[in-house]
Amino acid sequence: MNNFSPTMPLHTSAMRSLGAHTNVFAIESFMDELAFAAHTDPVEFRLKHLQVPRAQDVIRLAAKEFGWPRPPRQANHGVRFAFGKYTNLMAYVAIAVELSVERETGQVRLERAVAAVDSGQIVNPDGIRNQIEGGIIQSASWTLYEELKYDTSRIRSFDWSTYPIMRFSAVPSSVKVHLIDRPGAPFLGSA
Repeated sequence: MNNFSPTMPLHTSAMRSLGAHTNVFAIESFMDELAFAAHTDPVEFRLKHLQVPRAQDVIRLAAKEFGWPRPPRQANHGVRFAFGKYTNLMAYVAIAVELSVERETGQVRLERAVAAVDSGQIVNPDGIRNQIEGGIIQSASWTLYEELKYDTSRIRSFDWSTYPIMRFSAVPSSVKVHLIDRPGAPFLGSA
């Protein structure tokens, strides 16, 4: 029997979604590269190439509530924008973020995030907001802090003191989630 997988000390599994987060990251990173190559604002680029009105609505709402077009940049600050609708039964989501970088240490901090969500008819707005806010904080923690340490024989992170996660002191100063209610529309997942 041929085994094309190398022997690994770690077992792999799904995280919050079955690959959606990495696929959407790749797609949206490439969208930014395309917008840059076209000398076009990333929000305008997305709007130009998306024909679905609900997708355009969340993009416009997130951009408006964030203050896009980009606000004047502060030193060592940057802004990014992304859109996602991964499968047919999932919500439409757009997000704008402001990041800061401490030049001396290279430490990146998520300063604020503004998201817009269309998950069809809304039954529990607090539940949707909590889900999206939690996803923003969790993905910021994954990106900026979390690291499983291991070597060729085993995992070396054994407890919370050896596995870094976002602490309360690093939580963004502002995370806002704006909802678009579609009464009568099918319910869409927002996990």
